[in-house]
Amino acid sequence: MISELVTVNTDRDEVILVNEFDRSVGFMDKMEAHEKGILHRAFSVFVVNPRGEFMLQRRALSKYHSPGLWTNTCCSHQRKDEETRHAAHRRMKEEMGFDCPMSAAFKFTYKAEFDNGLTEHEYDHVLIGEFNGVATPNPEEVEEWKFLSIVEIEDEIKENPEQYTEWFKIAFPRVKEYLV
Repeated sequence: MISELVTVNTDRDEVILVNEFDRSVGFMDKMEAHEKGILHRAFSVFVVNPRGEFMLQRRALSKYHSPGLWTNTCCSHQRKDEETRHAAHRRMKEEMGFDCPMSAAFKFTYKAEFDNGLTEHEYDHVLIGEFNGVATPNPEEVEEWKFLSIVEIEDEIKENPEQYTEWFKIAFPRVKEYLV
């Protein structure tokens, strides 16, 4: 079934299609993969400062899904033949205007349908970074950013879950458990 959907185009806006074991099975246009809800590889970076606060970003209002919602510091998709760590460093600079040391934490799969008809179905590689500076985000990607403690994030999600991305609400408890 997936082989019928695979294209050979290598544009920058392609995602890596994977099976449930994170093995590449082809490539597809990013929007097409989100329209069809096809499982693809992604990554999420959670940046923490020395006080144990997490850097969150509010997605730009122009984003194709989840606009204006709060989420982890950076997330995106690996390119063909690009290692996850390299992709994470590349996107941190492009999206948040800085780079920092980071390490792989864990992986998880999730599927979330959005009101606009798109579906995120991702095999997500989670990385943890350390940074204590000021971000200079790309306004096409990020509306605003802030540092919050674990307790503040948990309280915010409990009181206003609709203001957070679906993947953040799934990943954050696992990141907390990983770090504690």
